[in-house]
Amino acid sequence: MAENTLQAPAVNQEVAALRTSPVGHLAEKMAAGSVSGERGVALRELPFLTQIGLRAAQGSASARALETALGIELPRSVGQVSGNEQLSLLWQSPDEFLLVGPPDSVDTTVLAAVLGRGEDALPGSVIDLSANRTTLELSGPSARSVLEKGCHYDLHPSAFTPGHAVSTALGPVPVLLWKTTEDTYRIMPRASFADYTAHWLLDAMAEFAAAEVA
Repeated sequence: MAENTLQAPAVNQEVAALRTSPVGHLAEKMAAGSVSGERGVALRELPFLTQIGLRAAQGSASARALETALGIELPRSVGQVSGNEQLSLLWQSPDEFLLVGPPDSVDTTVLAAVLGRGEDALPGSVIDLSANRTTLELSGPSARSVLEKGCHYDLHPSAFTPGHAVSTALGPVPVLLWKTTEDTYRIMPRASFADYTAHWLLDAMAEFAAAEVA
């Protein structure tokens, strides 16, 4: 991606101060509920990440225009994540992808413009979904064990490897689950379910604060 080509305008500091994340009120509780050591597991929120929904058919002129603008190829298969240190593209369906990056890293209007306007516009869409979900990060040696208490997807390392993301459920809550490293997961629920999801995870983490029973 060309430097600053898609950079979103700087957010007014007064506006930024008014931002409230869905689980910001639980920051201290998440820190207190985190566990260190061999059975460690930690929970935190990654608030206000840029999340942009893209629609474009693989191999089409629309796909090529978006790939050129972003400097990233669209994922080609179920669960694949493509990208670089700043921006990632998560596969959602054969023609649907989620662009994720740091807060305010991409101007949606500028990115949408690469598809053109009016009668000559290329088929596809670019929609800002940043307020749709928040991101909870679960990490540590016991992270997978916590998720396995209620995740509907096979999380065994042979089935779910770093650099993959799937739509699944955690307990009763639909989430986008993204494995970023061997023991780090990003859990992305709808904002309206974020509080419940954070409490569910904290409850599932509690047992790891005690010594393991032989």
